Amino acid sequence: MTEKKKYTPTQREQKFLDAVQSPKYHRDIVNGLHPFFEENAPAEMQGFYTTGEIAALRVLKNSDHDVEKRMPVKLTRHYFDIAKNSKPIQHIVKATPEETNDLVGAEDPGYQMDYSPVEGLLHKYEMGLMYVVSTCSAHCRFCYREELIGRKDIERADGTVAKKGLAKIPEIVDYIHSHNEIVANNGGVHPETGREKLREILLSGGDPMVLANSKIAAWLSALAESGIESIRIGTKEMAFFPQRFDDAFLSMLDSFHETYPDVGLRMILHFNHPDEFLVKDDQGNYIVDENGFHQWNPATEKAMKGLVSRGWVSVENQSPIIKKINDNSDALRIMQRDLKRVGAENHYFFCGRDIVAHRTFNVPIETAWKILNDSQKGLSGVETHARLSITHYRGKTEVSAVTSEPIPGLAGSENGVIIFKLLRNAADARHRGKVCIVGRNPDAIWFDGYEDRVLFDEAGLFDYARVKEVQTVSEE
Repeated sequence: MTEKKKYTPTQREQKFLDAVQSPKYHRDIVNGLHPFFEENAPAEMQGFYTTGEIAALRVLKNSDHDVEKRMPVKLTRHYFDIAKNSKPIQHIVKATPEETNDLVGAEDPGYQMDYSPVEGLLHKYEMGLMYVVSTCSAHCRFCYREELIGRKDIERADGTVAKKGLAKIPEIVDYIHSHNEIVANNGGVHPETGREKLREILLSGGDPMVLANSKIAAWLSALAESGIESIRIGTKEMAFFPQRFDDAFLSMLDSFHETYPDVGLRMILHFNHPDEFLVKDDQGNYIVDENGFHQWNPATEKAMKGLVSRGWVSVENQSPIIKKINDNSDALRIMQRDLKRVGAENHYFFCGRDIVAHRTFNVPIETAWKILNDSQKGLSGVETHARLSITHYRGKTEVSAVTSEPIPGLAGSENGVIIFKLLRNAADARHRGKVCIVGRNPDAIWFDGYEDRVLFDEAGLFDYARVKEVQTVSEE
């Protein structure tokens, strides 16, 4: 039996950890469809699913089209209170039979596990992404990590099949030290992958904010001690349960900054729609004050002020554009404007990934581009920092432009073209900035919708081979 590795905090680290407070949080979560099937959910929540919806979902139970086999159902009371008066928010968390009508999709989108040198860590780009937990306070039906949340078996690059594991501090710290030592001894780049120092880590999952403060603090300090320069925390908890960002959590962040003042901290939020943070009147209109500013949900406003008031914390938002949720330019315009007004940046908007059942959720790529482009009309330059991205196997790919007119002399461009550009690329990022031009297809929801109309592809989006081992990337 393999002995578990141990991690011993430094004296500075232990002093920080000893001061952390970890209160318990009461999210009033309803787990699964069973409480709705058996009418055991809180009385005021019983009508969240209609009798017809319950009957349709019950028929699918234990079949190949069981919606909870694809993605578990979970909901907080705070989010229910918002969703009961908002159709877009209902579509985020309410299960529907349509989810499993078409289960086509990738079990491991982007073959991420090809870039997992240590269990729970993805080291595809210049930064690392860690799975530190496999659940959230509530579950989005379109979740990009449905294979992790649903605890599904995934085929690895070596042919083995297993569920995605979670990161552990000793193994992650060992990897960071090992990688960075090799880089330092080789003139600043890794001799096999071409990567530079691993200096940035994203805590992800699942949602790290469902962990206790003590566990989040343990990750922050261990990463800081290992030489990581910037740490991101990816979370939708600001929407699901903003009360989580309380004085105990903020005090922990303050203490971390005092202990490690040179380590950057970024909170990557996940608001999908302005209904998640703005208050509406009985007619469904957003409430504005005497100055014309939209009124925020009090709990969310307090949580946001707690973060953005700490100037050393970068607060950013990113969201996919999903059918029936936020495929509306007016909603995206309001969201971008109000987030920037309170001090949060607009980072990315995404086209839906090719997860299992993605055809139920994805908006056509060209439609998503038009929605985002229209949403940014009338916004200022600082409000329109967000770009439209798709996560291709090669890396994050921007939808840079969609034209309506043909390009003279270019066969296949008669109906216009789409220009894709690689924003991020694996390992030494040798393909970053390269473009791909394809003829338009208004129905395409993924790259395979353009396979028969590729006009120019220096980025290799339509000519690539799966990487079997990370160290072979530099040989492409």
